[in-house]
Amino acid sequence: MFSALFSSIIYNPLYNSLIFLINHVPYADVGIAVILLTLGVKFILLPLAHTAIRSQIMMNAIKSDLEAIREKYKNDKQKQARETMALYKEKGVNPFAMILPLLIQIPIILGLYFVFFRGGLPSVNTDLLYSFIPLPENVNMQFIGLIDMGGKSIALALFAGITQYIHAKISFPKLEAKTKEPSFKDDLARSMHLQMRYVLPIIVGVIAYTISAAVALYWTTSNVFAIGQEIFVRRKMLKRAEDNNE
Repeated sequence: MFSALFSSIIYNPLYNSLIFLINHVPYADVGIAVILLTLGVKFILLPLAHTAIRSQIMMNAIKSDLEAIREKYKNDKQKQARETMALYKEKGVNPFAMILPLLIQIPIILGLYFVFFRGGLPSVNTDLLYSFIPLPENVNMQFIGLIDMGGKSIALALFAGITQYIHAKISFPKLEAKTKEPSFKDDLARSMHLQMRYVLPIIVGVIAYTISAAVALYWTTSNVFAIGQEIFVRRKMLKRAEDNNE
């Protein structure tokens, strides 16, 4: 049942979208098709990503308020939780909004993996094609004539890791100095911060190299788009705050 659901919701639409793009991009370049497919996915997820970025910025802005609540109600965890949720509601912050876009990308990456390793590209599985998707005359697996999309690419894997690091650096603020009596929550937050900034980019680079150049290209394109979106949203929110203070 899960396999059928995955195929109908993720795999088949991705496969058909990719074949459709291959039919229309210059030289039937699969790499260009992957970039356009990635941009299409990112535009679909744009509202979720925008909410996630806004929530991350707001979480950083109310950090001192959260610390004050924790300190004030440190002996009453239920009251602390209620006041924390009330603050989130007042400021319009969804603390779980940052996780959803990341979780959605996982089945997309798995879908791309199966597209290239089970779909049989450069051969096209006509059994998977929708009736309105024509069979391409040619499938060019050499991205800009240099990189085999079905193989592995250390260059694209490095780009995937580097762009992931840049995105994490922009998204997460600098770590504050350790307090004299750090709490478990502070240590956990510091550990998560370090992993997102330094460990995750390494994992992304390794996975991107292990799976295929197509997935590495997807990840790199996705990260570049996310970096641009992060900068745009932050500047927009900063301008809005400055206008409100005038």
